Amino acid sequence: MKVLKEVASWLIPIIIGLAIAGALKAFVFTRVRVDGPSMEPNLNNNEKVFALKQSKVKHLSVIVFDAHGEDPSAKVKTNYVKRVIGLPGDKVSSKNGYIYVNNKKIKQSFISDSERTAGTGNWTLASLQKTYHWGSGTTVVPKGRYFVLGDHRSVSNDSRYWGFVKKDKVLGVVKVPVWASSKTKRANVNSLAY
Repeated sequence: MKVLKEVASWLIPIIIGLAIAGALKAFVFTRVRVDGPSMEPNLNNNEKVFALKQSKVKHLSVIVFDAHGEDPSAKVKTNYVKRVIGLPGDKVSSKNGYIYVNNKKIKQSFISDSERTAGTGNWTLASLQKTYHWGSGTTVVPKGRYFVLGDHRSVSNDSRYWGFVKKDKVLGVVKVPVWASSKTKRANVNSLAY
């Protein structure tokens, strides 16, 4: 009986700790590894960040989402990290390296001029759909969906090529921990959303 009490005295806290950790992962946040260069210079390949599951998705939020079924080339259990440019109802376009949301040029201080202009191209949602055959007739981001881009536009596989991200595919809003990156990079990921 004494042995049983002793085992329970250390086993019960371990079980409670695991239950709390499981609940936090299921409902609050999850750890994510960035795969590839599409979010450079703000997030690097293999960088580890957190995705807050309850955070509201806003313009310029960096999100992680399940890409399977969104990008036709994405395999099961493939997550992408991208920046939200368009929310439901937004009209999104690009001209001469500038991104316009509802006909207003957005500030892209999170990337350099060369990163902004290289690979961004000139397009509207309608022209992208026609070119890449991922829909037709949509001139605004549909209800319950987001239009996303990578920060490193010349190498990013994003909404320009395969369309919109469904809201229910979003796993969370990415946050870079204070110990993991420079102050500027943290601000470019954690603080730009509006």
